[in-house]
Formats: sequence, structure tokens, C-alpha cells
Amino acid sequence: MSIVFRWLLRIAAGLIGLVVMMVVLIYYLAGQSLPDYDRTVRVVGPSAPIEIVRNNADVPHIFAETDPDVFFGLGYAHAQDRLWQMTTMRRTAQGRLSEVFGQRTVSTDQLLRRLDIYRLAARSVGAQDDQTLLALNAYSAGINARLAEINEDALGRGAPEMFLFNAPIAPWTPTDSLAIVKLMALQLSGHAVDEVLRARVSLMLDDPARILDVLPDAPGTGVASLPEYSELFPGLPRYAEASQSQRSLLSPVAARGMAGASNAWTAAPFRSAAGGTLLANDPHLGFSAPSIWYLARLELASGGVIGGTIPGIPVIMTGRSDTLGWGLTSSYLDDQDLFMEQLNPDNPEEYLTPDGYKPFESRPSIIEIKDASPITLTLRWTENGPVLPGSQYDLDTITPPGHVVSLSWTALSPQDTSLSAAMAMMEAKSVQEAIQLNEGYIGPAQNLSLIDKDTIALKLIGAVPRRDPKHQSQGRMPSQGWRLENRWQGRMPYATNPEFVSPRGGILGNTNNKIIERPFPDHISFVWGDTQRVNRWQRLMQTREVHTRDSFIEAQLDPVSFTARSLLPLIGADLWFTGESAPEGTQDKQRQVALSLLADWNGEMNEHLPEPLIYAAWLRALNERLMRDELGPLADEFNHVDPLFIERVYRDIDGASVWCDVRQSAPVETCTDMARLALDDALYWIGDTYGTALESLRWGDAHQATHDHPVLGTVPILRYFVNIRQSTSGGDNTLLRGLTSGEDPAPFENVHGAGYRGVYDFADPDSSVFIISTGQSGHFLSRHYDDLAQLWRRGEYIPMSLDQDLARAAAVGTTILEPKEP
Repeated sequence: MSIVFRWLLRIAAGLIGLVVMMVVLIYYLAGQSLPDYDRTVRVVGPSAPIEIVRNNADVPHIFAETDPDVFFGLGYAHAQDRLWQMTTMRRTAQGRLSEVFGQRTVSTDQLLRRLDIYRLAARSVGAQDDQTLLALNAYSAGINARLAEINEDALGRGAPEMFLFNAPIAPWTPTDSLAIVKLMALQLSGHAVDEVLRARVSLMLDDPARILDVLPDAPGTGVASLPEYSELFPGLPRYAEASQSQRSLLSPVAARGMAGASNAWTAAPFRSAAGGTLLANDPHLGFSAPSIWYLARLELASGGVIGGTIPGIPVIMTGRSDTLGWGLTSSYLDDQDLFMEQLNPDNPEEYLTPDGYKPFESRPSIIEIKDASPITLTLRWTENGPVLPGSQYDLDTITPPGHVVSLSWTALSPQDTSLSAAMAMMEAKSVQEAIQLNEGYIGPAQNLSLIDKDTIALKLIGAVPRRDPKHQSQGRMPSQGWRLENRWQGRMPYATNPEFVSPRGGILGNTNNKIIERPFPDHISFVWGDTQRVNRWQRLMQTREVHTRDSFIEAQLDPVSFTARSLLPLIGADLWFTGESAPEGTQDKQRQVALSLLADWNGEMNEHLPEPLIYAAWLRALNERLMRDELGPLADEFNHVDPLFIERVYRDIDGASVWCDVRQSAPVETCTDMARLALDDALYWIGDTYGTALESLRWGDAHQATHDHPVLGTVPILRYFVNIRQSTSGGDNTLLRGLTSGEDPAPFENVHGAGYRGVYDFADPDSSVFIISTGQSGHFLSRHYDDLAQLWRRGEYIPMSLDQDLARAAAVGTTILEPKEP
């Protein structure tokens, strides 16, 4: 027996030793790709030495004798810290993910091939101005210099992910950067999704008037009635259930409500305590590890610029110079339209146009798939745009037989000069100059907030489609592509884009709210990203005569929900403090405790409080009860509560209280009945998930920010190293926005919010501050992978100074790139 025991002990020791050796080997191999920030490297490309000074937050300050060399340094720095992220985004834009990830990404590749954005990016290279071409070529050379260094010095393939997903890395080109711009436009566009959903709801509801309940327009002048979708395309089934296909890995197409969002506001000197202009900006995108944002400072010939970049794109997207500050918010411009294209019944390779049947513009495209046979697609284009697969956006649920769907989208321009406009703006010296320089900007359409020393402004930048006033659906649902009045008629003049300069009140801002009221076709959009946060923002701005950098930071981090304050008195009007005291341990007692907590709550979505969780679960359960009876499985598409829907129902606007009655039951239920039943549903769910002690609940336990690695984030064991999870305050409708997933089993996880925050103070520009949500490095073994994450969670920032001496004095590493002969 002792011999057996000794052998078992030896085997166990051997296995433990083997595991330890494997861990050490993996750490060694992965650690080889950690960049050394304090060295001199000889590289091919620059005309003179380049200095990359890293501060203790790993923010590179790049100094060189010429602008092209500065962009060379930025490309090198991006490749040092975010090579995997950049190459993955490039593969996404190319439609070549399946070469690395296999079957999981085939549907993503199919869509990107059909949109053809990489080919369109290649055609757009020639449309850039000379300065931008120089910058793009130099930036590409900087990335390629890092690739050469990795190969020559055996630096662990450049990123630890490369060991798991080994594939050759092609040299970077200007096309790659332009393709990533178009990829971001796709991520920020959501109108096609909304068109399909409106069509499906139109097919489902008996009463067309009820469409305005579940898909309400932002407050303002009403919209003239539209035809029912069944009138445009008769014979479609009324029951339009969605397909059950899973969202593809690394898909850049945002789910409904998950496209771009953001906040930005500015103050004129007379509304600033220190007498200088102020700007706060926090763009919102889906969380990931690492963040999509990367902080950098570029010392150009025209002066220094500092702010947030996106790896792969050589531009400060949001930031400041000594004379100009700029920020971005999603404009929600309606820049997408879907068209039903009627096929020729005698020749399916032709489609109907205003001039009769014409052949599709088509060509084959082969998708190589890891561990599987390749797929050959036939890419087809119409005069309106590319033909999309029926599986995309659930198009097959609304497409009549004998038709296919095409997409018109401004970002599909083959002469896209957006990057040239953004590049030129970095050198602008005034608000007016910046506005003029963005005339060539195409997309993604943005609201551009601007400040200089004296002026504040807001300008919508991006191509606005020109539509015919007689358009059948006004772009709100798919329309007949063969009718001339439905087709786009070019681009609206840039001068007609909404513009606000130096308002009398001295404050400008945008929370993705409706910024202008115009009749169709000058309307900009029917769908806006916010009807709630703007109310809280207005209150915070108007309660102070003058503002400071710190008051702007306070507004950025404000967790109070205007929605909770306005809806709870409506839905709980007949429930507060009613009935006799209930025995402990009963459902009636739980309901009374919950209502008592909510009655004393001020609407602050604080991570340490129980009330936000009770409130959020109640609204979610109420939304489910109101919609499921009428919409059936289509209710799954409404997994985020629209406050306007709840308000319409409980104020009985245009008869909307009819949603409270359950059609399939004999009694007539009231809205009070629905509120009470929904609260019980919520309390049962909370009890099963978090326990029945309501006073000890924490919103932050449910509302964790999920900065997950897009590929490794679900891999057992590895996920604990690559994912960053944090308890957070805020919610769907707070200025400190943390959009919840809406999906079981964790519907309140914080999945979409401010990956970048910046506040720029032109009374003392070097007191400006910024932060990103993870860290600068994309290498999970680096201390800079998550070092900024806790600062971000606590609402802290790091300095945003352009002082060169300060940058060098605070350096923790300096990389010198010296030129060498090729």
C-alpha cells in the first residue's frame, strides 16, 4: 500500500510540476511581446529621430521634426500597445475573420463582403488631400516598422493572442485606416435596424395607432401618418417572428439601442467662473478590453494636440490643441434606407428600376474558413446599394417573395474624405475654421462640439441624404426601390446641416437628443438617441450661473435618473402606502417594503443602494407584461424600457392605456393591476437572484461594467485574466450612462457607456483632464492593461497637459526611433 501511495504522490508531484512548467512557459512566451518603452530602436522610414515619451499612465507624447514623422511615431505606438486589436478590426473590415476564427464568424464576413467597405476604402485613398496621404503613409510605415522589429527580434509575435490564433500579418496600408473609419460608421449606425422593427410591428399590431406607443417619436411636432407596411407589400404574414440565429462573433453591427451614444456640453466665457470656455465630452460605445480608445499627444508643426484616438486611425478624434477643443456625439442622422428590389420573374439576375429591368452589378467573392471548405458568395449591387442577406437585421421576416433588399448608406461612398476633414481640423485655430474644414466629412455623422478661446458651437457634420417629399415611407420603413420618389437624390448642402454658434444663454450641449424640428425631408431624423438624459442635463446647467471644470465633471458623473423621478409617481400612484400592514415573510410585506424604499428614494442610481435594482427590475417586468400579450415573441426586441411608452400608457395618451388590458383574459385589467403584478414579478426575480433582504441589495452587484475581451472573454480560466469587471453606478437614462444588456440571465450588466471622458478648460488649458475605461495596453500581462480602469470607475481623471517639459519630467520611459537605411 505504501508503494502505491508513494507512486501516486510522485505522479501528483510530476503533474503539478508539469502544470507549473507550462504556466511558466506560457508566461514567458506571452511576456516576450510586452513592449519595452525605454529603448532606442533603429527603423526604416523616418527622416529624423522620433521621441516617444511615456508618462506613468502609458500615454505617449510624440515629438519629431516633421508631421509625417509624428504620425510614424503614432503608428509605432499604436502597434506596440494595440496590435491585436488593430489587426482584428482590419480583418473585420476585410471580411476575413473566418480565416482565423472559423465558422463562428462566417455571417460577419458575409455581411462585410456584401457591404464591400474595404474595396470602397481602397477607392477612397485617392480622394484624400496630400497632407492626409502623407500622414497615412507615414502612419502605415510606423506600424510596419514595429512589425519588422517583432519579426527581427522575436518579440512573441507582437501580442499573446497571436499564439492562439496564429495567422500571417500583412503590412499596414492607408486603405486599412480608411476601412476602420467605415467600420466605425457601421458600428454607429442603427437606422436600418429601426426600419425593420417598425415594419415588423406594423405587420403585427391590429391598430396602426399603437405603433406610436411602442415606437414613439421624440417630443415635438407630430409626424403625418404613414402607410402600413402591408399596404406597401401586400401578402406578407402578419406574424413576423425574428430568426433565432445567434449574434456572430466580432460582429460590428450593433443591436437595437446599442449603436453610438454620447454626451457633450460647452460653456461660453461669461458662463465660466474662470472666464474661459469649457467643453466636456464622453462618447459611448460598447465596452471591451482593451477599450476602443487610446490616449495620445502629437506635437505637430501647427502645435500640440492631445486626446483620444482609435487604434488604426491617425487622428485625435476628440481632444484639444492650445487654441481649439472638440468633442463628438452621435447625431442619429437618418443616413440609411432599405429598399425592396423586385426581381424579374423571367430572370432573377435582373431587378426592377424606374427605367425597367436591369442586371445586378455582381462579382464572386471567396471566404476562406479555418478547418472548413471555403464559401463562394455572389456579391450583388443595385443602383440603390448592395444587396443584403435575408438573415441580416431579420430582413427575411419582412421581405416579400420575389424580392431582395438593398441598402443605401452614406458611408458607402467611394470618395470618402472624412479622414481628410478630421486631419485638417487638428490644425484649425478657431471654431469657424473647424466648421468650414468639416464640409468634406461624410460619416459616421456626428454632432461636433467646439470651443476656442471665445466661442462655443455645435455643428452636425456628415453627409445628409436628399430625399423626395413624396417618399412613400419617409425612410422609416423599407420602401419600393423601383419608384423614383423613394430613391436618394444626392446630398443636402453642408450649410443646411444644423449649426449653433455662440447662443445667448452661453451653454450648448447634446445628449443624443433631438436638436432640431424640421418637416420631412429636411428633418435630419425621426429616431433620436435620448429623450431623458437631456432633462437632467438642462437642470444641472441651469442651476448654476457659472460653471467650472469641476462642475462639468460633476455633470458627467451624475447618476440621478430623471426617468425614475418621473415614472415612479405614475406607475405607483395607486400603490403607495395603501392597505393594512402585512405579516413578515409574505409577498404583501415584500411589496410594502419595496414601495417604502422607493417612496423615500431620490432617483440616484448609486451602486451601493438597493432602490435602483428594485426600480429597474420593476420597470423591466412591467414592460414585459404590457407588451408580451400584444406582440408575442416580437416583444423580445423591446428588451430596454422606453420611458415614453410607459408614460403614454399611464397617462393614457391617445388611448394607450389599452396596453394594460390582457387581451387573452376575460377580466379587464387596469394599469394599477399591471403595476402591482409587475412589482411582484420583479420581487420574485430579485429574491431568486439576489435574495429576499431588500434593504441589503446593491445595484452595483447587478450593474457591473463588462469590459470583456472580444475573443478570449468566454474562455475558461483565461477570462479571469483578460476581462475587467467593475461595480458601477448610473443606468440607461442617467448622464453617467451605463446601458444595460437587457438580456437574461444578467439583464442589468453595464455593457455600453463612456469609454472616454474628457473635460477641457481654456481658462487654464493644461488643467484639462481625460481618462479611458481600461488601460492603454492591449496586453493582459501589462500593468497598463487595466491601470486606468479603477480611476474611471471612481470618476477620476488624469492630466491632459501639452507642456513639453512636464511630459519629459514625468516620463517613465522614452523610446527613440532612429532612422536607418532600408
